[in-house]
Amino acid sequence: MPIAKPANQVASTITSQHLSDRVLEIQDAFEVSPTKLQQIVAHFVEELKKGLSAKGGNVPMIPVWVLDYPNGTETGDYLAIDLGGTNLRVVLVHLLGGQKFETEQEKYHLPKGMRTTRNRDELFEFIADCLEKFFYKLHPNGIKKGTLLPLGFTFSYPASQTRIDTGVLQRWTKGFDIPNVEGEDVVPLLMDKINLKKLPIKVVALINDTAGALVASRYTDPTTEMGLIFGTGVNGAYYDRVGNIEKLKGKLLPDITDDSPMLINCEYGSFDNEHESLPRTKYDILIDEQSPRPGQQAFEKMTAGYYLGELIRLILVELYEEKQVFQKYSKDSEQIKLLYTPYLLDTSFLAEIEGDQDLENFPEVVRLFQEFLKIEPTLDERRLSRALSEIIGNRSARLSVCGIGAACTKMNIKKCHCAADGSVFHKYPKFPERAADSLADIFGWKEQNIQPKNYPIQIVPSQDGSGVGAAVIAALAHARQAKGLSLGLAEAYKKA
Repeated sequence: MPIAKPANQVASTITSQHLSDRVLEIQDAFEVSPTKLQQIVAHFVEELKKGLSAKGGNVPMIPVWVLDYPNGTETGDYLAIDLGGTNLRVVLVHLLGGQKFETEQEKYHLPKGMRTTRNRDELFEFIADCLEKFFYKLHPNGIKKGTLLPLGFTFSYPASQTRIDTGVLQRWTKGFDIPNVEGEDVVPLLMDKINLKKLPIKVVALINDTAGALVASRYTDPTTEMGLIFGTGVNGAYYDRVGNIEKLKGKLLPDITDDSPMLINCEYGSFDNEHESLPRTKYDILIDEQSPRPGQQAFEKMTAGYYLGELIRLILVELYEEKQVFQKYSKDSEQIKLLYTPYLLDTSFLAEIEGDQDLENFPEVVRLFQEFLKIEPTLDERRLSRALSEIIGNRSARLSVCGIGAACTKMNIKKCHCAADGSVFHKYPKFPERAADSLADIFGWKEQNIQPKNYPIQIVPSQDGSGVGAAVIAALAHARQAKGLSLGLAEAYKKA
């Protein structure tokens, strides 16, 4: 059975007819039909191809120099760090072979203001400080002199790589906007800070969390064809063939042949920056106009966790100005000043509203409004918020899977596992079910009477991409280097 159209059930219980009507208007604006999904996927496929062309396009389609499939036999000890949108994670990975591994890890919360600091050194010093704490916690007396711990750096932002141990940031995403990093290789920026601390650590591979999710999952499941992130940002990675990557023609050493696999980090958060196919609402347009980078990351701004809370806030502000909600609070009250604070509401706000099981009184909604906004919501306002959360969550899931539809269509993949990670995938109620339902709309499985459990393309939880994935990629790189084979552009080896 298809998933019921969201919000109708809750909207019908709102006693104010005008407010109920507004909810249905908003739902219509956020609706994405199966036909529209298929149109978006068709455009998406062309954009992926364009990204691989010599001319390039909006979607970067970055070759990440992983030229082999993991088979689960890789072994060794590797450090991994993951600079995400909200946390830095440091992991020691023991690859044991036999598709098995063990990990030791710590998480460090990014300090307030770090994503927009004006001094790039603050970011890389923070990372080095965390590495130092982690290293000496595990090795209080240091390690054998002359030994270096190889580090896989999971840097999940669009970066061009001429070889596997480099990464020039193309542009910040996920709310980062630190000057003097775009256009720079982030590996030496980090290594400078590590070396100042005299830590026996060396970055051997710069990877993306999405590529890591694919490699880590394929280490244990050979049917995995895509890595996916549904979190603060949104992204996909898959293996293409070198012969399909026009922008690399004539730039490789002979050991990389046309039929070699090449892992591609799509960075498709920038899909449809020209606004040709995505159905933007006035709220999406406002988010874009008020963002640090208007006109960029169009797909991300409509799907990713960083922006979902802002969508409901903008709608609530509009309804307040229409005198539909929160009318016991004046515009200069603390509550409404909080409501007017951009990005005050994060995705957990919506996820927990949807998770409220009491559809009579919505006690969790009351708690959330008190916690975030100091507002005591009426019953109608609680119902409204639940309906809006369902509307926004449903659209996010439906649009998010268009990247899967595009990559599988491009590579003619009919059956596979797609390994997903990220807070939205794991914590947003009904996201996996809505995503599966949307894939069925894209590929016409419902018309073929295929049951959800038998859908040919299944989204499954990924293995630890930013930790284990970084370790497996470093192991693959080490094995290839040991054979004297290249892991980058020919010119990068001439310079080296």
